[in-house]
Amino acid sequence: MPLQSTLSGRGSGSSKAAVDTQSDGKTFDELRHECLLQGVLFEDPDFPAADSSLYFSQSVPVNIEWKRPKEICENPKFIVGDASRTDICQGQLGDCWLLAAIASLTLKQEALARVVPHDQEFDRRYAGIFHFQFWNHNKWLDVVVDDRLPTVRDKLIMLHSASNDEFWSALLEKAYAKLHGSYESLKGGSTMEAMEDFTGGVGENYETKNAPDNLFAIMKKALDRGSMMGCSIDISSSAESEAKTTTGLVKGHAYSITGLEEVTVRGQKVQLIRIRNPWGQVEWNGPWSDGSREWNYVGEAEKNRILKKSDDGEFWMEFSDFKKNYDKVEICNMTPDDLTDNTKRHWEVNMFEGNWIRGSTAGGCRNYIDTFWTNPQFKLQLEDADDDDDVCSVVIALMQKNRRKLRKEGMDMETIGFAVYEAPEEEDQLGKDFFRYNASKARSKTYINVREISERFTLAPGKYLLVPTTFQPHHEADFIIRVFSEKKTAAIEMGSNVDADLPDPPPPSAPEDETDEEKGLRRLFDQLAGSDKAISVRELQQMLNGVLSRRKEIKFDGLSLSTCHSIINLMDGDNTGKLEFQEFKVFWEKMKKWIMLFLSFDTDRSGKMSSYELRIALKAAGMQLNNQLLQLIGLRFADRNYDIDFDDYLTCIVRLENMFRAFQVLDSSHRGRVNMNIMQFLMLSMNV
Repeated sequence: MPLQSTLSGRGSGSSKAAVDTQSDGKTFDELRHECLLQGVLFEDPDFPAADSSLYFSQSVPVNIEWKRPKEICENPKFIVGDASRTDICQGQLGDCWLLAAIASLTLKQEALARVVPHDQEFDRRYAGIFHFQFWNHNKWLDVVVDDRLPTVRDKLIMLHSASNDEFWSALLEKAYAKLHGSYESLKGGSTMEAMEDFTGGVGENYETKNAPDNLFAIMKKALDRGSMMGCSIDISSSAESEAKTTTGLVKGHAYSITGLEEVTVRGQKVQLIRIRNPWGQVEWNGPWSDGSREWNYVGEAEKNRILKKSDDGEFWMEFSDFKKNYDKVEICNMTPDDLTDNTKRHWEVNMFEGNWIRGSTAGGCRNYIDTFWTNPQFKLQLEDADDDDDVCSVVIALMQKNRRKLRKEGMDMETIGFAVYEAPEEEDQLGKDFFRYNASKARSKTYINVREISERFTLAPGKYLLVPTTFQPHHEADFIIRVFSEKKTAAIEMGSNVDADLPDPPPPSAPEDETDEEKGLRRLFDQLAGSDKAISVRELQQMLNGVLSRRKEIKFDGLSLSTCHSIINLMDGDNTGKLEFQEFKVFWEKMKKWIMLFLSFDTDRSGKMSSYELRIALKAAGMQLNNQLLQLIGLRFADRNYDIDFDDYLTCIVRLENMFRAFQVLDSSHRGRVNMNIMQFLMLSMNV
């Protein structure tokens, strides 16, 4: 079955329930109520006030005391007035990226209210417990923390508010650290990463000096869809940080973008952009600033609609001047779930979850053509062009999961990317030859070791194949991939069916019609069989090893007893636990086909085949598995070099036929074709 979750149309907004994450399964309200009844302050067993919650790679460098806000000041507040960007100060941890994202979050009240619920305070119903909500891999999570914070000499050492009696930002950082395993896990990152975790959106980055010609249209549509946008001016040295230019702009400073308009001046359309300085002052003083003469040429009604004259940090400038003066634009596109009802238009979203598993689906990039095709594949059908256009706008975002949390195990971000191909009609996993002879239509600009890589494309309506990969093969990671489009897009996971086409074997030939090979097998069989003219599992092992050892093209150490048990289970029609010669003859015909199949992949006659080729081999044998089952089989049978020897290959193929035949669904119109539920298949496989 496709692992598809499609979000489209109007979302449910902030009403979408968050998943409780506490190990005991209790909600924030339940935990707070228990503490109030017992008259105790909450102590979080899942994220204790201990060194392990701070660092995983080093000892704590100073003598740290964990203190509650009421031990730090007399009258602590959760939020003083309104949460604002100027509330926040960076601590000793290298997570300025998180600070910048929190600052941007304060500019969007609906999103802030979701991340920082207001049902908590230090006076009414205080129990030393607080909670925050973050988007994590397509789910909203409710993360509970106690309010013990790391201090040195009664001063907070991590992120904190400028006001000594305000604690929402410090507690938010603690909850985010808990989500990722420790405070140290938050070292280094991008603002967009945290913005996505605060909104469920998907990020895009543009350099204004190298942006597409339609950047204004891209940004206008993004704003109409409720996206959050920011911009900044690069600095060449730390000395330039927060330096004010003669035009009133500040370098190395995060601005938010709040509006885009086209106005008519003397019969000509002029593109304008509205920008806000979070300081609430210090504004652009060039053309189209609050008091500039350009506004005199705009109609009175239009001017009154869009211009508000005040020194509030918000200002207009012409879009061409914006591109000259600013260097970077960040867009966090919001999913339908996180858009308010008054948002003009909505993105359509398709989301898939998957994984790269060595030996089966970790094929690496296009440089590794022999395994590239084994990566997960997804087909997209772009049916309708954008409004007022003949192409489809698509944003593709590939995100690797849980990598911050895995840092303590020595793992970090994998180098990831993706490619998009024009897709043929079939819905089976496409093979090596397709990618060898077809060039991609679009792809990520680069492979890079970040949590998420996203790109915007304009594609003609049609069918496309999306292939997400790590750069090198055999590198494992879990991922989600999201496809944002202006119009509804159909999407499926390729090769997701589990079925088989196993016709009944032809009846064995009569003794008088046996071939010379069959007569030789009968003589050997009769030597091993007892008076009942049947062979046991050990006698079958002896017979097959004797016959196969004479075939020099097969290099193997002998079939295991386990493999022979599986063969008897498959062929023992009368349930005696033994094989009669007629049953053995039918099996031998199967065996010869499986041997030829194995040899076609064992090109160097090493007695092994690549586990990545197993999908093709099984399909040729009449069995189709999805990625999840191929991954399980690869992990079970492949060696450290991702190879499968002949004995394991035979065990695998015999057991699979056993399973399929056990659950065969006969249908007169399909003549023995099987279609199984994946969970039934997995449950069966555990018993074979």
